[in-house]
Amino acid sequence: MTPEELLAQADAAAERAYAPYSDYRVGAAVLARDGRVIAAANVENAAYPLGVCAERAAIAKAASTASPCGGCRQWLHEWRLESVHFRRTDGSVATYGADALLPETWDLPEA
Repeated sequence: MTPEELLAQADAAAERAYAPYSDYRVGAAVLARDGRVIAAANVENAAYPLGVCAERAAIAKAASTASPCGGCRQWLHEWRLESVHFRRTDGSVATYGADALLPETWDLPEA
C-alpha cells in the first residue's frame, strides 16, 4: 500500500466526519501489520471533551470491543441509536435502548 493510497482512504473517511460544531473534517487511515487498512473520521460531540479525533477513532475501530463506557454511551445517545447490543463478560448478550444506558445526557442546544 503506497502513501498515496492511504491518503486517498483518509480523504474518503474525512468526507464521513461528524463535525457540526467546528466543520473541520479529518480522516485517518491505519495500515495494520496484517495488511488491512482501517479508516475513520473525527466525530464531535455536544459534550465537547467526548469528541474523538480521526486517528484515535481508527485505532479504536481496529482494536476495540467492549461494553460502552459513559463517554461512548453519550455518543450512542447523541446519534439516536434505537438499541445497543454488547457481550457481557459472562458471554451473555445485553440489549438496551441508548437512553437507558445513560439516563442523564447532554443534547444539542435548540436552534
